[in-house]
Amino acid sequence: MKSKTYSYVLAAFGAAIIAVLAQLTIPLPLVPITGQTLAVGLIVMILGTKLGTLAVLIYILLGAIGLPVFSGFSGGLAILVGPTGGYIVGFLIQAYIMGIYMDKFGYNYVHGIISNLIGMVITLAFGTIWLKIVADLSWTAAFMGGVAPFILGGIIKAIAAAWLGVIVRNRLMSAHLLQKTA
Repeated sequence: MKSKTYSYVLAAFGAAIIAVLAQLTIPLPLVPITGQTLAVGLIVMILGTKLGTLAVLIYILLGAIGLPVFSGFSGGLAILVGPTGGYIVGFLIQAYIMGIYMDKFGYNYVHGIISNLIGMVITLAFGTIWLKIVADLSWTAAFMGGVAPFILGGIIKAIAAAWLGVIVRNRLMSAHLLQKTA
């Protein structure tokens, strides 16, 4: 059995991976396409509900205190209350719901893709509602700026996160570096 310290190190490492992948950005007018959503799905696939959600929480808290972990090497509370804040907050709900789903149905490719697609919908819903409110947009404008451009990329990222996540999780478990309950 691994120690609590080891588990916390795994969660911190997960937060670091999210921070690194967040820097992969394709700029768009309202909300950029980033590697954050891929990273969140990947980390939950690897670490599971508890540690995956903790990794996302650590990531958000690091950004909230001003460390430049959000996309474009940004950080601070202004990002969380700005137009992209809803997506970042949505990552926490995404991680938890994805983990619950994976715990129930198993950490395999098919359920990994399904859970990542569910996570994508959760993040896009939170982000779009937040975008509508903060940017004072109509529902149509919020949908066109906050959802429509991300659907195809989200599907591709969901497949990639599931595929890579299952491989890494299985290898870590085979090497006894990760427990099934992680």
